[in-house]
Amino acid sequence: MDNPNRILAVDIFRGLTMALMIMVNYPGSWGYMYAPLVHSEWNGTTPTDFIFPFFIFIVGVSIALSFSKQMAASKPRKEMVKKILIRGLKIYLIGLFLHYLPDLDFDRINLFGVLQRIAAVFVVCAFLFIYTNWKTQLYIIGGILVIYWITMSFISTSAFSAGTIEPAVNFAAWVDRLIFPYEMIGKHGWSAEGFYSTFPAIATGITGMLAGRLILTRKITENTIIWLFIAGVAGVLVGSIWGWQFPINKKIWSSSYVLFTSGWASIALASSLWIIDLLGYKNNMISRIGIIFGSNAIAIYVVADIFQTIYQYTHIQDLVYDGLINHGVAAINASLVWSIFSAASCFVIAWILYRKKLFFKV
Repeated sequence: MDNPNRILAVDIFRGLTMALMIMVNYPGSWGYMYAPLVHSEWNGTTPTDFIFPFFIFIVGVSIALSFSKQMAASKPRKEMVKKILIRGLKIYLIGLFLHYLPDLDFDRINLFGVLQRIAAVFVVCAFLFIYTNWKTQLYIIGGILVIYWITMSFISTSAFSAGTIEPAVNFAAWVDRLIFPYEMIGKHGWSAEGFYSTFPAIATGITGMLAGRLILTRKITENTIIWLFIAGVAGVLVGSIWGWQFPINKKIWSSSYVLFTSGWASIALASSLWIIDLLGYKNNMISRIGIIFGSNAIAIYVVADIFQTIYQYTHIQDLVYDGLINHGVAAINASLVWSIFSAASCFVIAWILYRKKLFFKV
């Protein structure tokens, strides 16, 4: 992590995204949360709806930065493929295991989830990076988004008419149920991280790879940052316009959602590069928190889930949350305090690992 050639903005971007992910995933009570910390019920976005695609975007950026070095060093593709598959499998299996926390109910198998989607995106995008060029990847993005839009908007089935986009009643959910047993998809027979909607999530990962390629070819200069801003603004505008017909929607990962969120991710990355790597504002508290979280992002995500299991079974969460309310703190503020505590307790572990230079590349 002390490599002077390392792009700190990427680590900080990844780390702050993970910290926010932990905060929104572990409130004191799901019934009492501030609106920005809650996902949109269906169409539209809240700040929370940007967290997952931002993380997927930075996965793509990291793939470009990491594998370009390996390819430049003439590392055999066979060796890279082996490591890609092993890492993807480990991330997927960890996600599968976390599904059973905190109840350890092994009667139900859920094939889909956040880490499972990250694993799929990582494997596909890494393969694309080492076997295709940026033009091919651009065509693949276009193909995925257009085909997804056509199937979601213009194909009808016996269960619904063309263009129906409602929870569990849409083409993506129909495809998932067609391929997988009902009980393996999700609690309600559909999943926001299902099989078919993973394809546009892969497109999000590719947008990150293209941003990474841009940084590598042009280096971190004002010109590079301007291009990232331009690409970001274009993505936001096209995604917004497309959203008039194909709504911006996280739960189905709509094509408009891909462009809209990737656009904002590109703008955020450009801002980070400008502030941190060009202007040199990297020794402040926010930057340090981002670096520490980002150095072991997936590992800390797992720690957060394990901590939550411990807090629930030992009733620590109830004691803190109820105790705050009993002392006159509003329920919504008590819930926020617990969210911050969850992230802070994970930060302690991340800090210990960082200080001991233990970096777990899952």
